[in-house]
Amino acid sequence: MRVTTEAVIGAVTGSLAAPRTLLLGRYDTAGRLQYIGRSTTLSRAASRTLAAHLVPPHGAHPWRGWTFSAGWGTQRTLDAVLVQPDVVMEVDVDVARDSAGRWRHPARPHRIRADIDVQEVPLFGDGGSLS
Repeated sequence: MRVTTEAVIGAVTGSLAAPRTLLLGRYDTAGRLQYIGRSTTLSRAASRTLAAHLVPPHGAHPWRGWTFSAGWGTQRTLDAVLVQPDVVMEVDVDVARDSAGRWRHPARPHRIRADIDVQEVPLFGDGGSLS
């Protein structure tokens, strides 16, 4: 089963000018941004649109020093570029989660939700609402 929900963009692969995939997060009840999953590869058009909204972090980033796995069963890590975590993305996700509460399958990006503040995104651990 798939649902449409929102997540905060915390980092990207590629570059700020040409993001390839999104590393998505949600805040937990203590106010910490937790990694929840990665997106599928962005189309060129989506990459160009998103690039206009991404900026480097202002000050310390909650994921500074973190490493992100390139996939199941691999020791390879992603080259992640941290971004200011203030852009909300609507995504389509499979409801399957791993033992840490992260999405097991890549999220499919739909659109930037400029009308939603990061505080309105469901909390880490919430199932996510149908939009």
